[in-house]
Amino acid sequence: MIRSTSVPCLFAAALTLAACVSNESPPSGAASFVDEAESIGLLAMSSARIKADVVFLADDARAGREAGTPGYDAAAAFVAARMAETGLVPGADGGWLQDISFVTATQIPNESAFIIHAADGSDRALRPVEDFAVFVSAANATTDVKAPVVFAGFGVHAPEFGHDDFVGLDVEGKIVAYFTGAPDTFDSEARAHFGNSNGKRAFIAKRGAVGAITLRTASVEKRFSWERYKANSPRTSTTWAGPDGRARIDDDGVAANVVLGADGAAALFEGAALSFADVRDQADAPGGAPAGFALPVAVTIRGASDMNGFQSANVIGVIPGVDPDRKHQAVVVTAHLDHTGVDSRKRGRKDDRINNGAMDNAIGVAMMLETARRFREGPPPARTIVFIALTAEEKGLLGADYFAHYPTLGDIEIVANVNLDMPLMLHPFTDIVAFGAERSSLGGIVEAALQDANVAVSPDPIPEQGIFTRSDHYRFVEKGVPAIFLWPGFANGGEEVITGFLATHYHKPSDDLSLPIRWGDAARFADINYKIAREIADRVDKPAWNDGDFFGDLFAGD
Repeated sequence: MIRSTSVPCLFAAALTLAACVSNESPPSGAASFVDEAESIGLLAMSSARIKADVVFLADDARAGREAGTPGYDAAAAFVAARMAETGLVPGADGGWLQDISFVTATQIPNESAFIIHAADGSDRALRPVEDFAVFVSAANATTDVKAPVVFAGFGVHAPEFGHDDFVGLDVEGKIVAYFTGAPDTFDSEARAHFGNSNGKRAFIAKRGAVGAITLRTASVEKRFSWERYKANSPRTSTTWAGPDGRARIDDDGVAANVVLGADGAAALFEGAALSFADVRDQADAPGGAPAGFALPVAVTIRGASDMNGFQSANVIGVIPGVDPDRKHQAVVVTAHLDHTGVDSRKRGRKDDRINNGAMDNAIGVAMMLETARRFREGPPPARTIVFIALTAEEKGLLGADYFAHYPTLGDIEIVANVNLDMPLMLHPFTDIVAFGAERSSLGGIVEAALQDANVAVSPDPIPEQGIFTRSDHYRFVEKGVPAIFLWPGFANGGEEVITGFLATHYHKPSDDLSLPIRWGDAARFADINYKIAREIADRVDKPAWNDGDFFGDLFAGD
């Protein structure tokens, strides 16, 4: 466990820290930036500043920085102070903080029910928590729905990709059951988009469905077992409330939202043409896409939640652009500041229950602050640069979503987003996965920056995880803004390190400063992101989606 250290001591120690981190060896053939910076101490100073910020943000005193807690508020105040010290201008209507109201709905398991009504008139009640979990909409404290059930494969409507799980299915007034995720025949980012559960529920709501049942594939069960899922009960759903006080709900009309374990799913498919095991085998097979059909049952779903709320804030700083023709365009650099707080359910190692979030995402925030410093030390940018430490990412990308709906920039147009989220600096990276880069003119900028750094570009090595829709940049994409999100790749030992982190440390107390963090590589990674943001800011042409790109046509098309 990392013990508390005072802020003044952290900054006073920066020069000492530089000496501690400068002895890291960069990978063979690293960028000229690394070679030159090491010779004059710039890499070491950048490493030291990043480390000092992470030490503060991931300290036990911040209690895991959960949105709505004093620990998060202290972290937000720290980031605002760092922005002010760097010379940024407050970007939230004259202040640093964009305050947001959030609404929470926490499950009450003993007031939930899932009853299967068979064609022969018999009923079977499944066990709360053991077999199912009911999520209630933030718009209502309770739900009580009874309707027939239709199975719809992956629940994906994508005729533009030659796939539609709803062909021949009538879902109006029905409860729709579907597998999590999307077919593996889709490219990584389209697969992430169509596999998004919020999007699925919003689609079936438009088709008149009254409920959703999420089924888990064997591959999902392998990555995140039902036993682990149950351990997190009761779960809390969160959304933001707009200035009018109304909760933001994408799936309005879907009153019941259920997740089933394997035993509950098997019971749901009893008497059907195919068993749950049959359709799950189809879903897990390479290229698998189980066809939909009506199940011979109806289901009653009841649920109740405790409704509450809290306040939290995005931290926003600005460097105004100076070019008369481009200063009213903004490049937004983001990193989420929040993490998952204190684990009140499970016991971690040595009774440590604080999820410090050193990699997720204290280091991303520290890199964002270092990027801001690099901008301030260089010439003024042509376009305006906006830096946002976002809240409530861990609760559903909510801080980013709120800003995307209620930007604080007046008549300034957001033209690009560069996002920093959980860059795992645990190995000497030699390749990078550039999510979103190939979809817009940002791709050429990213390619040039990585070539200059002698870093290769690699495809998404874990497309089944849907990373593209799971970080804050996606909320900007949904508003038609080209965005990029870089992650270290699997080369040069990265596969073992990254998969090991996801299995062992992700959202756990062990994501702390005891990890073997490579601060010199963190400085390299921050430099790459800075150079990308700098080129976007100063390039004459405004970023644009590639002709015919799916996301550009979907979100930015006429």
